[in-house]
Amino acid sequence: MSDRELNFAKEILGSRSYRDVPDGEVLREAERLLGDWMSGEARMERPKLYDHYALLLLSLTRQVRSLEARLEALEGRAHE
Repeated sequence: MSDRELNFAKEILGSRSYRDVPDGEVLREAERLLGDWMSGEARMERPKLYDHYALLLLSLTRQVRSLEARLEALEGRAHE
């Protein structure tokens, strides 16, 4: 484990805008970072970790909406 504290959002975004990072990448990287943090393998800037949960929540919200739309489409086909 490094003594350096990671900035949650910067680790995921790099120099990109949140709009330029695909939700799948955000979710993968968030899972990796949070897993490393929970296991003690990485340290996070705690205030930043809480502030940047919005990035993860936004991606999760978009994924849920996408899955709901796909489910509705599948259910619509099943009723035809």
